[in-house]
Amino acid sequence: MSTERKLWAALPLPALLIDSDDIILSMGPATEQFLMASERTLIGKPLFDVLIFDSDLGPAFERARLDDAPLFVNDVGVARAGRVSERCDLQLAPYDADNGQMLLLITPLGMGSKLPKALGPKTAARSAIGMAEMLAHEIKNPLAGITGAAQLLSMGLTGDDRELTDLIVAESRRIVKLLEQVEEFGNLSPPQLGPVNLHDVLDRARRSALLGVGAATQIIEEYDPSLPDALADADQILQVLLNLLKNASEATGAGGVIRLRTSFEHGFRLRTEEGLGEPLPLQIEVIDNGPGIAPDMIEQIFDPFVSGRENGTGLGLALTAKIMAAHGGWVSVRSEPGETIFKLSLPRAPQRPKGA
Repeated sequence: MSTERKLWAALPLPALLIDSDDIILSMGPATEQFLMASERTLIGKPLFDVLIFDSDLGPAFERARLDDAPLFVNDVGVARAGRVSERCDLQLAPYDADNGQMLLLITPLGMGSKLPKALGPKTAARSAIGMAEMLAHEIKNPLAGITGAAQLLSMGLTGDDRELTDLIVAESRRIVKLLEQVEEFGNLSPPQLGPVNLHDVLDRARRSALLGVGAATQIIEEYDPSLPDALADADQILQVLLNLLKNASEATGAGGVIRLRTSFEHGFRLRTEEGLGEPLPLQIEVIDNGPGIAPDMIEQIFDPFVSGRENGTGLGLALTAKIMAAHGGWVSVRSEPGETIFKLSLPRAPQRPKGA
């Protein structure tokens, strides 16, 4: 075994050698395990096609080369084929300055409150579609009969007995409302895609929240003024944002702060089981300063019927995941006490040819 191969074998952490164009030149066994792919299949491929980062690191990499100095990036999301994004620390170190070669070391931070859960196309949300049809059709009609019977009984009752029938009516109506949400989840129409100004949609969502559930919160706008149009369904994205703002408002309570942030991340793509997806450069972040999501729930937060609130239905975030998947987009969450970030990634609308 050559000295180079011995060094690779001795490295306990994922590491890659890349050239001046960020093409992968070499790696070790720990990297193959991390990427779930062999070195032979990855050599010669662009780094940013193999690994998806939740921020644009290209300029930082170039600066490290120009300065011929190490670069440290802490707590960045890293996604690779067939896996959810994982929080990692990165270290980029000069290897062969004359040829622009750099050594990239990846230190996974492991499971914990900072681990994001990301869902793209074909997410776990599909598991409730069949349940939606069954529950809506099989339970709503009997509930209507129970509600009607309880209301008739209440007409001849007083005191504690009347309270019991009122409870039956109230709980039956609550279940019907849940089933209607399940129906909405199962019967979501395909998105009508077209150019959408995300800032216009965000403004509609913000104004609606401030008149309702977010009236006691402060909503701060941190927008990229040069953000291009997204390829999206404006009404469905509005539905997603209203749901996220509702959750954020309930999490922070009176006096809470919610930040709406937009950005453009060139080259951001999602790698799925089918391969490298289309670019998703348009980013929306809904950030709140609430207590955060419990670590034991973060992995299931987008699954149907999972809720951190006592009376929550657990369908809002599942619907969010389904809408984003239908757009070919991506939704992720990162949470710790004092900061929860829901991030939406969307494709850009096709640009019109000049003079068209």
